[in-house]
Amino acid sequence: MWSEQPEKRSEQPERTDPELPDLFLRAAKRIRRRQSRELAPLGLTPAQSRALRVIVGSRVPLRMVDLAGQLDIVPRSATSIVDALESAGLVTRAPDPANRRSLLVQPTPEGRAIRDRMWAARREAVEDVLSPLTDDQRATLRTLLTIIDAHEERPHGRKPC
Repeated sequence: MWSEQPEKRSEQPERTDPELPDLFLRAAKRIRRRQSRELAPLGLTPAQSRALRVIVGSRVPLRMVDLAGQLDIVPRSATSIVDALESAGLVTRAPDPANRRSLLVQPTPEGRAIRDRMWAARREAVEDVLSPLTDDQRATLRTLLTIIDAHEERPHGRKPC
């Protein structure tokens, strides 16, 4: 129902600096753009690199649905990413002996070998963005981001990649 009374505003000042979200997103985009440039010579996108990190880091072959869960993406997106990684010879897929409707994905020797180069590309991308910060400022940023990350709601207790 329409009311002629003015909306009551909170007496508390806003806790968030209005520029903070934009600054945060711009920094994240800079890291992503730089990471894309660093990964391009390896023939990988950031999403493919992230998936390959999870696959290589797994002690056992992963079911596609589990990979999608760890990446926090829909299974169809995981399939597209794994298609590209498989075409590049970095992973293989095979039927799951425990469930023939499921596929297991695991790294190839080439997929394992590229891991160090992927990490170097990631470090370079982050270093480019964080280079103006002192060691103390980086430690503070890490602490703050860890707090934010721990507060994130994750379905099914998933951990970030």
